[in-house]
Order: sequence, then structure tokens, then C-alpha cells
Amino acid sequence: MNRITALLLDVVAIAVFAFLARVAHQTDEMPLTVGGWASTLWPFLLGVGAAALIGAVARWDAARIAPAGVATWAITAVVGLGIWSLRNGELPHWSFILVATIMSGLLLLGWRLIAGHRGRRGGRGGRDHPGRTHERRRPRSAGVGGVGDRVGA
Repeated sequence: MNRITALLLDVVAIAVFAFLARVAHQTDEMPLTVGGWASTLWPFLLGVGAAALIGAVARWDAARIAPAGVATWAITAVVGLGIWSLRNGELPHWSFILVATIMSGLLLLGWRLIAGHRGRRGGRGGRDHPGRTHERRRPRSAGVGGVGDRVGA
């Protein structure tokens, strides 16, 4: 997966995170609107952007859980919550820090876990690809002297 695709998936993950946060915390004073969603989203998007720049300089594979995914998660959470603190003039409540950190981590690491699993299965749903062989290897016997091993293999 290329760096741009990974960045787009991070943006989608954080957009979903911000949307879920707005849905969970909507009130009469803070209704669910596109403007409210964008207001929640942009601090964390800055974190995703900062993480992408750091990852590019470090030449990390952006789709890997470590170090790119973990770094993206940490940087996004710190930047997003840091900007929230500056905007509100106080530190967020510990429960907000905990939920925001866990949810952003689930989403930012979750797509990487799924992509990695799909990659190990041979790509799109495990279908065969032209030019690729999928031979199964027989397990070797644990017997003495290779008893049970295929002869001439």
C-alpha cells in the first residue's frame, strides 16, 4: 500500500472518530452539524498530518502497525487533545482523554490490522492472483530419520 492510500485511510478513520464523538455528545447547545463535526475533526487531522510527515521523513511503511500506526495514533491523540486544551483553556477530563485515545487507536490501528491480515491471505479476499502459486506443503514427520518424508522431494 502506498503512503497516500494509508494517509487517506487515516483521514477516514479520524473523520469517523470525530463523527462518533459528535453523535455521542450532541446537545441542544451543541447539535450534530457539519460545522460542529469539522470543529471536532480539524485538531485531530492536524495530528494525522504531522504523523504522516514524520513517517515520511523516517521512511516508515505507513500501513504497518509498528512503528507507523502506533506513532500515528500517539501523535494524533497528543496533537488533537493538546489543541482541544488550548481552545478550551483547560486540560480535558481524564475520561475524555481515555475515550479519545482508545477510540482513535482502535480506528487508526484497526484498518492497519485488517489490511495486514488481508495481505497475508493473498490480497483481495484470498483469491488467487495470476502468476502466483498456492501450493500447500505437507508437514514433515517427527519420526526418526525422516520416516514419512516424501522421497525425491
